[in-house]
Amino acid sequence: MNPDTFDYPLPKHLIAQKPLGRRDSSRLLVVDRKSGSWQDKYFSEIIDTIPAGDVLVLNNTKVFPARILGKKKETGGKVDILLLTPTADKPSVWRCLVQPSVKEGQKVLLGKQAAEAAFLTRDKDGVWLVEFPETLDMHRFYEEEGTMPLPPYVKREADDSDKKTYQTVYAEREGAVAAPTAGLHFTEELLDRLRQKGVEVLMVTLHVGYGTFKPVEDLENHQMHSESFELSAETAEKINSAKAAGKKIWAVGTTSARVLETCVRKKQLVAGQGETNLYIRPPFRFEIVDCLITNFHLPKTTLLLLVSAFMGESLVRKAYEHAVTAEYRFYSYGDAMLIV
Repeated sequence: MNPDTFDYPLPKHLIAQKPLGRRDSSRLLVVDRKSGSWQDKYFSEIIDTIPAGDVLVLNNTKVFPARILGKKKETGGKVDILLLTPTADKPSVWRCLVQPSVKEGQKVLLGKQAAEAAFLTRDKDGVWLVEFPETLDMHRFYEEEGTMPLPPYVKREADDSDKKTYQTVYAEREGAVAAPTAGLHFTEELLDRLRQKGVEVLMVTLHVGYGTFKPVEDLENHQMHSESFELSAETAEKINSAKAAGKKIWAVGTTSARVLETCVRKKQLVAGQGETNLYIRPPFRFEIVDCLITNFHLPKTTLLLLVSAFMGESLVRKAYEHAVTAEYRFYSYGDAMLIV
């Protein structure tokens, strides 16, 4: 295999630039792995597909307004910073992506408050370490000055509406710089109806990092980015009990799937938290996930590789060809696929 195996042609007009007016009005391509067939539905119809007693696993990470604009202190040139995570040893120093290029020691003034920050050096991954004043309340600062970090294929500036729409309705634990987009289709009403039906709705956490959009150039030696995750003992126990009872586990998104498959030991989930760099690609064997709800992903990315491992490369190609022909909406604000 080579990365071109996971490439496909996509007309640009199919890349969704904005969300639909109602989350669950998006389309849903339901793919049956055993028969190799599919059906065109709407996301709201998913309630008819998930049986009572099965488990739906959601990622409750919360995207924070990580993108902050500023200018270089000496020249006034524009600077675009994407906050990633604070360093463990010094909370005032953050790992950041920066455009355009800057130099070590250079200072910038960020946001309307003109908060001063300095570029220290790059870390082992080539990511800038940026020092902010220790007296600056960073949470308050990015909430006031930041905008949502929309993906690069969304060719517009983020506005206030994105703070709501580029966020799941159950987002709770802040730390992601990209949304777990499969979850964007759920409304509170739809989740309530699923619970009333008898579907067990559980939460895991995986803070989606910037590397989620990174293309794969070498399938064998690709270095998967690490992301923080947590699986509680209660959730692990409930999923183990459901599996033992013959119930199916429905993962909402590749992020939820990666948490579950990271924490499996001898076909049992073990609670845990930390960093995962689990790289899922064919011929990976899933131990916990039985069904997968996911959006349509960029070519040559680890997201598409994971989906290919779950449903098979040939079926992925056929399903994506159908989605393009039927003019599904692609990527973060696009439509969804359910793989059973």
